[in-house]
Amino acid sequence: MNYQVNENGYYGQFGGAYIPEILYANIEELKNNYLSIINDPAFQKEYADLLRDYVGRPSPLFLAQRLSEKYRTTIYLKREDLNHTGAHKINNSIGQVLLARRMGKTRIIAETGAGQHGVATATVCALLNMPCFVYMGATDVERQHLNVQKMEMLGATVVPVHSGNKTLKDATNEAIRDWCSHPVDTHYVIGSTIGPHPYPDLVARFQSIISQEMMQQLEEKTGRNYPDYVVACVGGGSNAAGAFYHYLDNEKVRFIAAEAAGKGVDTPYSAATIHLGKEGIIHGCRTLIMQSEDGQIEEPYSISAGLDYPGIGPLHAYLAKVHRSQVLAITDDEAMEAAFELTRMEGIIPALESAHALAVLNKISFKPDDVVVVNLSGRGDKDMETYVKAMNDKKA
Repeated sequence: MNYQVNENGYYGQFGGAYIPEILYANIEELKNNYLSIINDPAFQKEYADLLRDYVGRPSPLFLAQRLSEKYRTTIYLKREDLNHTGAHKINNSIGQVLLARRMGKTRIIAETGAGQHGVATATVCALLNMPCFVYMGATDVERQHLNVQKMEMLGATVVPVHSGNKTLKDATNEAIRDWCSHPVDTHYVIGSTIGPHPYPDLVARFQSIISQEMMQQLEEKTGRNYPDYVVACVGGGSNAAGAFYHYLDNEKVRFIAAEAAGKGVDTPYSAATIHLGKEGIIHGCRTLIMQSEDGQIEEPYSISAGLDYPGIGPLHAYLAKVHRSQVLAITDDEAMEAAFELTRMEGIIPALESAHALAVLNKISFKPDDVVVVNLSGRGDKDMETYVKAMNDKKA
């Protein structure tokens, strides 16, 4: 099977570009130019140099010995948490802002949930002297206020969004409205593998550096360039797309996607889109969406701001539908337990998003000779208040 996007922007029946007329020229310009620009040797060199000298890539592939002993298999962590700004998001932000500059755009907008994509985009805009406006749900502004302060310190304008559930979906809505109002000079740096074609493919390509490095690192450490399993969390799906990308056609590699079950898929408080969603259109693409019987988008819930989204990238909807990936719904409590386990066993505090991927280890019976790579997509600095509250609640 072919798991790449087709010429019309679809993965199977998922994808496409469902956009207002005012953005048609922008999307066509991007679609017609993105591959030639990012494949240009001069662009590739500038991008690679910044990933190496500014971001600090390659990110290490760390053998988690105590976790491996506990789960009786070989577990590696792809340490995206060690990137500059603390997550995988910087890989895409650098690529898209460089792309925007080459297309003559002079203004950058972005959406953010947990704040990591906002911080990454604000960081790159500071580096390249571009004005930056970041839309963020008011709920997320409150629970991720440290990242808001970072964005403002970097010179970005953070715009709190008070509509809907005041989270990632609503921030995306407002960013699209801004783009409709400034179609000529503005590039929208979408942070995940969501949105109208070519964004899902564009973001996946910039994040594919994760699996590209993984192949070389595994070759050095194990004598083969592929694992038996790649595990990653999915909200919109960018870190998982990057971790899966170079293994899509290698059927020996099994993909496990961990989505946010919130308080449980059988409760009204969940963001497990693949488990609960139905086909529909959100933010410019056809995918799986949490929606009511009459097609109204339902508000998602997750303790993790970065996974609190009612849709899923079309690539991941397709991988799940054709059973190329196995999707597990991880509750808030399971993610918290996994976060504390990694912290105490390996001395690494993960982001709450990444903790959902780590919780998979307790749900799958791996074989002793399996090689498992968990994509540790971000570090837990931004979630310390949530972790501290959980510790205090236990003491009480």
